[in-house]
Amino acid sequence: MGEIPSAVLFACTFNAVRSPMAEGLLRSRLGRRVHVESIGVREGTLDLFAVQVMDEIGIDISRHAPRTFPDLEDESFDLIISLSPEAHHQAVELTRMMACDVVFWNTFDPTLVEGSREARLSAYRQVRDQLAARIEARFPIGDMGSL
Repeated sequence: MGEIPSAVLFACTFNAVRSPMAEGLLRSRLGRRVHVESIGVREGTLDLFAVQVMDEIGIDISRHAPRTFPDLEDESFDLIISLSPEAHHQAVELTRMMACDVVFWNTFDPTLVEGSREARLSAYRQVRDQLAARIEARFPIGDMGSL
């Protein structure tokens, strides 16, 4: 738990699954009270399984356009949450000359799961639910009175 930052950046490898999910979850939780973006280390394409499992809980990420670190127009974030080791390394490099907290939430990559469509969707749901639990714990609604 901690203070609610004014701007949060989620970072992962491709900005196609984990970080767009996290961005959507935090935006859904806190609305416009916190500026939220997501980014990837490498170029990616939005994953349709991620879109589907987020839609199941009423969050639309279908218009998300994956971006990379060089695409960042504004680097004034209070908190960067990296979701993959590669993204964590890049976030630490980015913040060497910035006053910004960087935390690492090592998050499983559901694209690694093979098998039936349902087995794959189950992996995506698990990642979604784990991210939701971490976000709920880190950004409690009760702290919103101080904004």
